[in-house]
Amino acid sequence: MVAIGAASLVLAGCGNNDTATEEEVATEEVVAAVEPNCAIGTLLPQTGNLAFLGPPEFAGVDLAVKQINEAGGINGEEIVHLVGDSGDTSTDIASQTTDSHLANNVMAIVGAASSGVSLTVIDKITGANVVHFSPANTSPALTEYEDNGFYFRTAPPDTFQGAVVGGLVFDDGYDSAAILALDDAYGIGLADNFEKNFVEAGGTVTEKLIYNPQAAEFSAEVTAVKGSSPKAVVLIGFEETTKILQEMIKQGVGPDKLPVYLVDGNLSSAAYADLPEGIMVGVKGTLPGTATPDAVKEALLSVNPDLEDFSYAPESWDAVNLIALAAAAGGSCDGATVAANLAAVSGANGGEKCTDYASCKKLLDEGKAIDYEGLSGPVNFNEFGDPSVATMGIYEYTANDKYEPIDFITGDVPKP
Repeated sequence: MVAIGAASLVLAGCGNNDTATEEEVATEEVVAAVEPNCAIGTLLPQTGNLAFLGPPEFAGVDLAVKQINEAGGINGEEIVHLVGDSGDTSTDIASQTTDSHLANNVMAIVGAASSGVSLTVIDKITGANVVHFSPANTSPALTEYEDNGFYFRTAPPDTFQGAVVGGLVFDDGYDSAAILALDDAYGIGLADNFEKNFVEAGGTVTEKLIYNPQAAEFSAEVTAVKGSSPKAVVLIGFEETTKILQEMIKQGVGPDKLPVYLVDGNLSSAAYADLPEGIMVGVKGTLPGTATPDAVKEALLSVNPDLEDFSYAPESWDAVNLIALAAAAGGSCDGATVAANLAAVSGANGGEKCTDYASCKKLLDEGKAIDYEGLSGPVNFNEFGDPSVATMGIYEYTANDKYEPIDFITGDVPKP
């Protein structure tokens, strides 16, 4: 047993998240017609352009499920995890996975990682009175989405990340910047929020290009950025960021020549290992949440020894705990009950602080209101299902395959 603050994560081997072909993964790991009393389905990336985020997210879910069941489950019922792939927006995998989960009467679907993917299935999920809970969606488009009160997330919307990145670039001494952002709800939303905050701080955006992430190459985009003569470049993307950096290096504007800033979608300890040695040193990036403690990393590695990133594992762990606590508080494993109780167990109305399922469930059994504060920090859902308070980590690369935290900024999440 590994103690993590007041919480303890029980180490055990869980589900296998090995890569499979995209169309196979959509359904092969979703058990058909099991209809458990307390089931959640995952809609997380095993394939697609965010597949590198899948392993830590699945690990976070599996740790939470194991801990909840060893603490007695949800009012005596075991919580069951039905594994499912989200793919990306270039496939129909998310819709297939969602259909399978809904057929199995899940109370909640955890995912997607991609805001764009979530937007393709949110109507189907929430329309079925099932909770749609993402550990990683950050698009502001989801804040005021008509979800009938069934959509929640533990990651803050990019109104918060945009403010942090805008301030970071300007405070680092760069009063002009170019933006390269992928063409989806996440990329456009974060680009707009960075631009707003950077300009308000006194900066100038020399070029703002929205690109197709499926493009074979990015020479035209990099040429345009280079021609605008920025003092820094903000890259908002997913796995295609590696190709963009390769093109920047080729054109003589790589990170060793022009300051580069990454964001949560492309902050990776594996994606840039094959770039010229040391080229990433000094590159900065942002990621929602607090630092992942070493004890948590050890616990996650015990679930999946091949983990190379830990991004959004804490948010995934918190998502499952919150879902289970909401079901326990309401006395039923159905979506409507979970949705009705999530804000309360998150501490939106106050309560006694607790940091894991077992300690929070004990307080609920004593008739007390709770304020869950998990591995990702305080949540305290607002009326939109967004966390009302959030922490953003600022990281800096010390090698191509390693980044370290240099600062954490906590604040209120701006509302529309």
